[in-house]
Amino acid sequence: MTEERYAKLLSLFRQSTDKVFKQLGRAIIGQREVLTQLLAAIFARGHVLLVGVPGLGKTMMVHCLSQTLKLSFKRIQFTPDLMPSDITGTNVIDEVDGRRQFRFVQGPLFAHIILADEINRTPPKPQAAMLEAMQERQITVGQHTYPVPDPFFVIATQNPIEMEGTYPLPEAQLDRFMFNIYIDYPSEAEEERILSETTKAGPPELNPVLSARDILRIQKLVWSVVASRYVVRYAGAIVRATRPHTPEAPEFVRELVEWGAGPRAGQYLILGGKAMAAMDGRYNVSVTDIQRVAIPVLRHRIYTNFQAQAQGKDSVWLVKELLATIPEPEVEKFASEPPAPPSPSAEAAS
Repeated sequence: MTEERYAKLLSLFRQSTDKVFKQLGRAIIGQREVLTQLLAAIFARGHVLLVGVPGLGKTMMVHCLSQTLKLSFKRIQFTPDLMPSDITGTNVIDEVDGRRQFRFVQGPLFAHIILADEINRTPPKPQAAMLEAMQERQITVGQHTYPVPDPFFVIATQNPIEMEGTYPLPEAQLDRFMFNIYIDYPSEAEEERILSETTKAGPPELNPVLSARDILRIQKLVWSVVASRYVVRYAGAIVRATRPHTPEAPEFVRELVEWGAGPRAGQYLILGGKAMAAMDGRYNVSVTDIQRVAIPVLRHRIYTNFQAQAQGKDSVWLVKELLATIPEPEVEKFASEPPAPPSPSAEAAS
C-alpha cells in the first residue's frame, strides 16, 4: 500500500468516526471519552467491561452504538438461573420424512454485538460459555463447533454497588476484556441537558454509518498503524513495572501489589494506542496514546494487597503513579554524517 493510499484511508476513517460521534451525540449526552474507548476497542477487535451505577445509560449506550454501526445486536440479561444453552443455543429434534434428526437452534450469542447485562450475576458455567466465545470466537455445543459472526464484540456491564447474590468474574475471564471502563456521573450542565431533552420526546432514530464489512476493513487498517520500538519499549516497561517481584518494579508496587499484569496487557496497550492514533488520523502510535489507554487496560489486571486496601489505594492510583514514575523512552540521537572523502579527480587536480 502506497503512502498516499494509506493517508487517504486514514482520512476517510477519521471522517467516518466523526460521523459516528455525531450520531451518538443525538442520543447520548456527554461521556465522550467513554464512547471513544468503546470505539477504540471495537476497531482493535477487543471486548469491553462497562462498570457504573444504575441509571447512567450503559444499556442505551451499547444499543445506540449497534444502531450507528449497523450491526446485529443481542442483549442477554444474566441471572442466577441462566444455563449455558440459554445463550449458546441448543439441539432440538425435528421429524423430516418420518425420520427424527437433530437441528441446532442458535442462541443470542450469534450476533455482532453482545450486551452481557450484569454478567457477574450468573454462575460459572454460563460465564465459561461466554469465555469461549470471547477468546476463540466460536461456540461448542455437543460435538459440533460453530463460529460466531465476524466482527464479534462482547460489551459486559457490572453494577459496583450491589454485590449480594453475584458471582465475581474469574481473573482469566477479566483478562479477556481489553478495556475496563468506568462510567461516572455527568457534569451539572450535562445532567441539566439530560433532564431537559430526554423528557420532551422519545429517543431519536440514529442513522447507520459503518457496516460489518467497513468494521473489518477498519480493523485491518488499525492493526497496520506503526508502533515504533520506543513506544513498544515504553509499553513493556509499564507492564513489567506492575509486577512486584521484578527488578523493574518501583518500591510502591512492591509494597502494595500482589500480582501484576501479564503480556496480554502490553498487547492491548499497543492495540489501544493504534486505535487512538488511527481515530486521530495519524500513522504512528505516540507515548501519549499509550498513556491514554493505560488505565482502562490495566485497571482490572493489577491486584492490590491488604496493605493497599488499608491505605485506600486502588489499581487506578497505582497506574497513575506508574505513568508519573516511568520515564518516556529517549530517541537515539544520530551524529551528523562525516564529510565525504575527496574524489580521486579532486586529489589529482590539487
